[in-house]
Amino acid sequence: MLGARKKVRIETERLTLRPPAHSDFRAWAALRLESRDFLTPWEPTWAPDHLTRKAFTNRVYWAQRSIANGAALPLFLERRMDGALLGAITLDHIKRGPAQSGITGYWIGEQHARQGYMRETITALVHHAFTVMDLSRIEAGCLPENTASRRLLEQCGYKYEGVAQSYLQINGRWRNHVLYANLRHDRRGKTDVG
Repeated sequence: MLGARKKVRIETERLTLRPPAHSDFRAWAALRLESRDFLTPWEPTWAPDHLTRKAFTNRVYWAQRSIANGAALPLFLERRMDGALLGAITLDHIKRGPAQSGITGYWIGEQHARQGYMRETITALVHHAFTVMDLSRIEAGCLPENTASRRLLEQCGYKYEGVAQSYLQINGRWRNHVLYANLRHDRRGKTDVG
């Protein structure tokens, strides 16, 4: 039905992936603030109003519109055990027609890093994108020196495809990114017999 709000909820072993809500503001702002030094080397420069309620409200409205029109799927990671907000992942730049693709971006609070939460999240989102959304290709990029993110993408089935020069502004500078892709029907490296 055109214009209907899509309720998106993805359950994993330990997490619920769901769109952001206005009531998440305090938990989100606190997690971003306490993880600032951990996150800023890998992210675009934060706007002066980044942690304000108004900016967060705009994020929530953007998320609702993006989900409704199929342009993006922004989700928060909520630990089911205690309801704690751990981070976020977005499947963005969703293309339909002959492309059937999207781009993943993600972050996790410093205190929750290296505990397998993001691997669980990416695996679930990729499965959802391929089986529910019928996408064929999911891309991701990260800074070449971000070995943790590169290893994570490879563990989740993404394969290295190359380098994009001056791909994104990160922490105030245009930076090269290594590009990865996860394909629904990946035949790379396989022979006709395999």
